This record gives sequence, structure tokens and C-alpha cells, in this order.
Amino acid sequence: MGTPKVRTIGVLTSGGDAPAMNAATRAVVRVGLERGLNVKGIRKGYNGLLNEDIIDLTSRHTADSISRGGTILFTARCDEFKTPEGQKRGAEVCREQGIDGLVVIGGDGSFQGAQRLAELGINTIGIPGTIDLDIACTEYTIGFDTAVNTAMEAIDKIRDTSTSHERCSIVEVMGRGAGYIALWCGMATGAEDILIPESFDGNMPKLEQQIIEHLLRNRALGKTHHMIINAEGVGHSYGMAKRIEAATGIETRATILGHMQRGGSPTAKDRVYASMMGAYAVDLLCAGKSNRIVGYQNGKFMDIDMDEGLAMEKHVDDYQLQIAHLLGK
Repeated sequence: MGTPKVRTIGVLTSGGDAPAMNAATRAVVRVGLERGLNVKGIRKGYNGLLNEDIIDLTSRHTADSISRGGTILFTARCDEFKTPEGQKRGAEVCREQGIDGLVVIGGDGSFQGAQRLAELGINTIGIPGTIDLDIACTEYTIGFDTAVNTAMEAIDKIRDTSTSHERCSIVEVMGRGAGYIALWCGMATGAEDILIPESFDGNMPKLEQQIIEHLLRNRALGKTHHMIINAEGVGHSYGMAKRIEAATGIETRATILGHMQRGGSPTAKDRVYASMMGAYAVDLLCAGKSNRIVGYQNGKFMDIDMDEGLAMEKHVDDYQLQIAHLLGK
């Protein structure tokens, strides 16, 4: 690859944790060392950068981490880094520590911080680590596959008991602004209704009436249970369950899966893709690149300008949503 354009790189995980962040970190460390670089781990995201919670990393630090959920570097929110003063301080810390290349593993909020550092002269590469799959410039984000499989397994178990009691069940999955987890889980579990923020107009009474009519229609046809997958961005699952039960007389229960979707051992896909993205990020820094996002499109790992990537908008596939509803009838 020739002589690397950087000598010392840092790596941090920021924002909400996602399964396989450790696989990406491991790849950054091991590929970086193989390329002859010094590698520093910044603990607790941008908060750790400002507080200089920085350690030298060796391969030993990442041993046995590829199968672990969470992040060995920890993560934290940092309001101070959202300010120009905090961003300048972050760039100063990088220079003081000799860090001339930084890998940021996180979501769009984390990438906005990386943009500011790039503007201040620190070479930055972003790796999309978010279970929400809500970064438009890439078809894959680290942790989504594991989160969906974790939720799917829980929903399958809930359906078993829902069937035994002839209930209607509402399962709320994560996704405040994006309904991909709900959509995928709904299709994968054969849910009768899938509620996502992208198609919710804010009219809860209207939505609940549609569900009630669907539920009663299915009961008239002899179906004894009903599964609703509800995205966090629609929410109100407990209240919805009470109102549906009151309107139909059918026992209705709500379950919110919550942060269990962020944890657990990552799937093979998440481990492999995260590893490839981590390696790709190091090679971009070695080539002197900055302000790039590593992504996956059309079957290949790629990179895109961070400003361009964050300006893109992502929309749920209308055909997939249509088929999901059709299959749940």
C-alpha cells in the first residue's frame, strides 16, 4: 500500500451502542497495527476525547471481543462536543496525543462531530454503527442484523403464548425515527399489523380503529390470535392495548422489548461486515483520506464523502411495506 499518510490513529464508539461495534474496533486495531501504525482507543466517545481518556491499544486489548455485544471502548453522550468550543478542544487533544487520523463508529449524530473535526484538520472516517439502519448512504449499518434477530426471537416466543391464550399482542421494538426494525420483524414473524413512523400521520384514533377492524375481521374468519409490531416512533403501546381490549373484548397485552435489542452476541453477518468496514476505514486513513463514511452498496464495501452522505434522505421501500401488509392479512 506504500507509506501510510498517518502515523497514529484513534478509534472511538459514540452514541447508542450496537452489536458488532467490537468487531469493527478489533479490525481497526489489528489492521492498523499491521500497517505499521500506532493505535489509540478513546473511551466513552467524544466525552472521553475531551477528558483525554485515551489508551494505547494492542491486539491483546481486542482478544475475544468479536463475539461480545456492547463496546469495549464504552460510549457516552457529550453535549459539550456539540459546541464550537468543545469541537476545537477535541481537535487540540488529537494533536496533543499525536492522533492524525480518527475512526468514529456511530450514527449520524456521531458523524456530525466527525465532520467538525475534519474541518479542523483531523482526518476522520465514519463507520455506520446503529441498529436503526437509518443512514441513507449505506444499505447496511453495524448492529441492525443482530437487533432484528434478537427482536424476532422474542416475538416468536410472545406469539406462542399469545396463541395459547387467544390474545392480541402488541410488541414495541426500537426505532424512534426509523421503522426498519419493525418492518423487518413484522415480515419475519408474520405479524398481522406493522406500525412504523414513516407511514403514521399522527392520528392515533384512526390507526387504532383500523387495527380493531382488522382484528375483528380476522376473528370472524376463525383466527384466534393477532400480532402487532409497533415501532418506538409510533409508541403508546400500553394505552393502545387497553383501548383495543375495551373496544373488542379481546384480551390484549403490550410488551416493550427496549434495550435488549442493543445487546447480545452479534450475528455472523454483523461480525463479518463490521470487520470489513473497520479494515476499510484504516486503509482510507493510510491513503490520506478524510471526511468519508464507509458504506455498503450493491454488494460491495465503498466510501462516500461525509457531507454528501449525511445530506441524503432514506425512505422505506414502498413495495416492501406493501408486501408486508399484504402478507399479514
